[in-house]
Amino acid sequence: MTALGRSPVQVTGLALGTAPLANLYTEVSEEQAHATVAAAWRHGVRYFDTAPHYGLGLSERRLGAALRAHPRTAYTVSTKVGRLLEPSADGGDDLANGFAVPATHRRVWDFSADGVRRSLDASLERLGLDRVDVVYLHDPDDHAEQAFREGYPALEKLRSEGLVGAIGAGMNQAEMLTRFVRETDVDVVLCAGRHTLLDQRAAAELLPAAVERGVSVVIGGAFNSGLLADPGPSATYNYAPAPPELLDKARRMKAVAERHGITLRAAALAFCAAHPAVASVLVGARSAAEADDCAEQFATPVPAAFWQELRDSGLLPPEEGA
Repeated sequence: MTALGRSPVQVTGLALGTAPLANLYTEVSEEQAHATVAAAWRHGVRYFDTAPHYGLGLSERRLGAALRAHPRTAYTVSTKVGRLLEPSADGGDDLANGFAVPATHRRVWDFSADGVRRSLDASLERLGLDRVDVVYLHDPDDHAEQAFREGYPALEKLRSEGLVGAIGAGMNQAEMLTRFVRETDVDVVLCAGRHTLLDQRAAAELLPAAVERGVSVVIGGAFNSGLLADPGPSATYNYAPAPPELLDKARRMKAVAERHGITLRAAALAFCAAHPAVASVLVGARSAAEADDCAEQFATPVPAAFWQELRDSGLLPPEEGA
């Protein structure tokens, strides 16, 4: 277990992301969702991440139910604020936002102090918990002014009151997260998809700044939404069809991995975990089999010769790799 920044919150090196359990793209049964969390638990995963955005609250409800049998002190939960869920009578489904759930609510952006409190209260109710360990400002890309002026101070107040153990921001970019690290007293940032075998932009400023400031980084999107898990013809990169040049690069990396007796998945996870700023690697799974595989790949040693071959062949910059 590793502490997040200077906070008392501890996380495991591998964490379970629960967006897939909220019917991301396709339906997942209650039983399958429960089995996925149970499988991760069997492998020693004790850090679980969720958000109101995922399935309009379904992820939080399912995660809370799956963890109910375990002592509250035995695991760490993070959720997010910035999108309030308001009842909607429009009908239809939520597939436009990626989730195969009824559109019973609509998302309303709100990084105000009141919005942060209301969002957290609603999350606690859905989770069935009296506290969460970590709260992130969720995707404040287009709401930077309100997030820094109102949302972040609200999180700081929640932390000072002991209502949450650690605070931070979670985004699919590195630049604004670097600003959070440098200009605020966050404990942790969640960076998705920007520190991977195919995209190392977080290494330029975010990760060095985090080390300098004593801030932890959680890395999500290790597979860039699928391309680094299975670089097949229909693979996606950042939730869109993979560009041909990146598909070719991923296939070449896979061939190198196989020559060294490992999978590309194991290499992708090891790359994320190797940087000293990184406290945990967050991986989504939608079945017990996927959770089993993630744990197995995460535990696989990656030989130094693999990283050297990637660098020698130009597939990784000279300074990158474990």
